[in-house]
Amino acid sequence: MRVITFEKPGQVSVNLEPPADLVPGSVRVRTIYSGVSAGTELTAYRGTNPYLSRKWDTERRLFVDGRTHAYPLSGWGYQEVGEVVEAAPDVADPPVGSIVWGIWGHRAEAVVPAGKLVGHALPPGADPLSAVLARVGAIALNAVHAADVHLGDQIAIFGQGVIGLLATRLAVLSGARVVAADAIADRLELARAFGAAETFDVTSGSVAEFMRKRVAGADTAIELSGTHQGLQEAIRTVRKGGRVVAAGFYQGDGMGLRLGEEFHHNQVQLVSSQIGGVASWLAHRWDVERLQRTFMELVHRGEVEARDLVTHVVPAERAAEAYDLLDKHPSEVLQLVFDFEEAQ
Repeated sequence: MRVITFEKPGQVSVNLEPPADLVPGSVRVRTIYSGVSAGTELTAYRGTNPYLSRKWDTERRLFVDGRTHAYPLSGWGYQEVGEVVEAAPDVADPPVGSIVWGIWGHRAEAVVPAGKLVGHALPPGADPLSAVLARVGAIALNAVHAADVHLGDQIAIFGQGVIGLLATRLAVLSGARVVAADAIADRLELARAFGAAETFDVTSGSVAEFMRKRVAGADTAIELSGTHQGLQEAIRTVRKGGRVVAAGFYQGDGMGLRLGEEFHHNQVQLVSSQIGGVASWLAHRWDVERLQRTFMELVHRGEVEARDLVTHVVPAERAAEAYDLLDKHPSEVLQLVFDFEEAQ
């Protein structure tokens, strides 16, 4: 069974691993597609992920001396779609033959607890490629929830990669007027197609000054570029007492953040959004599973055109080329997907 592995920083291989045993309460899923979450996975590819140099203490919720993971790293993906080909005798749902989405990593086959796939079956005629985006769609929805969007809010969304574009669409569906900011013209064009009222090329000037001329500043900003410069500009963009949702995966020290300026003087709220949990004030009603299912319902109803974000479908055997492309030419790719059916 094929599995994509980071052998060390910058080195990717496609190895073989034995199939897992089918145990009670589980199903065997044969992968059709597996999507790459470029932000997270490139931290493993480049060796910058904090899990590689620090140990995550799950009880105290602190990073401490040590390390959580070490190379080789196998099957780091979390956006999979596949067919249920076998079920344990005690499993009725999902049934054999159904196409399901879930998380089992960049591997050709996996044994997954059936309970984690209940409600994840695609309806007849649904495009499996769209389901690759279930997890990143939940990440985008989580950020929009953390932004506490109200009808008529002026929102700036920094970074129009896959998650940023989905956040733009979901914020618009929530009643916001969105200004989408990025440096790549094609992504800004897609942002307009996803409902952004205006777009801003960040290479042309300051989003903060642009927003203040238009509407005296944003009510909220969602930062998804994952850069400290983007986070600083998001802080500058919101009004006094405004909120910034930091939803990017920031690496290293926060060079470029000047917290004694607008952040301090405008009493800006800075909120972290991460898919490990939902906004605290929604935890009694929402969880990550509901985020994922809600996003997929929007896709199935045609309110989010997720398929439009898939730009590259690559045979799994070419994983090394794919990560090299993402690393060296990120502006050329939105959603890259590994095709495991072609690889078998």
